[in-house]
Amino acid sequence: MNRAHPRLALAALTLRNRGPQTGFLLRRRITSGVELDRTIDRFLASPSFSEATRRAYRADLNEFAAFLARQGAALEQIDGRLLALYAAELGAAKAGRQPGRLAERTIARKLAAVRGLIGFALGPARVPELALKPRRSRHLPETPRPDEVDELLKASEGEGPLDLRNRALLELVYSAGLRSAEAVGLDLVDVDFENETVHVHGKGGKERVVPLGEEAAAWTGRYLHQARPQLACGANNAFFLSVSGRRLDTSTLRRLVRHPHRLRHAFATHLLEGGADLRVIQELLGHSSLSTTQMYSHVDSRRLRRVYDRAHPRS
Repeated sequence: MNRAHPRLALAALTLRNRGPQTGFLLRRRITSGVELDRTIDRFLASPSFSEATRRAYRADLNEFAAFLARQGAALEQIDGRLLALYAAELGAAKAGRQPGRLAERTIARKLAAVRGLIGFALGPARVPELALKPRRSRHLPETPRPDEVDELLKASEGEGPLDLRNRALLELVYSAGLRSAEAVGLDLVDVDFENETVHVHGKGGKERVVPLGEEAAAWTGRYLHQARPQLACGANNAFFLSVSGRRLDTSTLRRLVRHPHRLRHAFATHLLEGGADLRVIQELLGHSSLSTTQMYSHVDSRRLRRVYDRAHPRS
């Protein structure tokens, strides 16, 4: 018995109590399950995925594999009917008819993972042409006002090395609109004080350069000169260091701010409200498509209305 895979152990126990024809079907099903696991591994090995996306997709695809097992189907048998059935199952969880309600964004991610796997394993032509992607809410996630951001940043004030590091980290996330992983992934060479820019290593290996704000420059400068030398132990190029001298992970940022992504939303919203163009925001956020940035379009519409009311004689 192969102890390396639980499905094989289960198959061996079952085959001893079934007839030869049933055994053949079970062996084929188990083998396809093992192959599906390997296919998932190969799919997730793509360098285009960030570690966070890879972790989320692995959980999503394991759920999809369990769904196929319940249906007695292999990945090669996937069609519009099966995928629609899986989407309906996810939608039922969203509607609360099953335990563990799912947000629309979560469902969209799970379906994106599945469609990506199908395209990788069977080719793009085999991905069912169905409108499975649920409509996302057009409402912007709750975004703190500028005064609320100020209060949040001031709450991290202090003179100790960790206090200075935390303030610099939060200032930089808000000033540059960084994702959590982008902030903790910065190296020393990525922050250019002379040119007042930050070189950001984004999702999927994409890179961008964003301005370094005045407040962020002041606090990161203080951190580098007063705090980082006390945290450093050995050669480490990471910009932000932990108390043990290693690169920070995103959990530190989540302890400082329950939902650090809100600072990124605040960055985009406050720039738009200040008159920035939507396409400029797209570049600063590192969005591949303007459609992703258009979640902020209602903010832009409010700004345009204010301009119209001030400028048009018939407003």
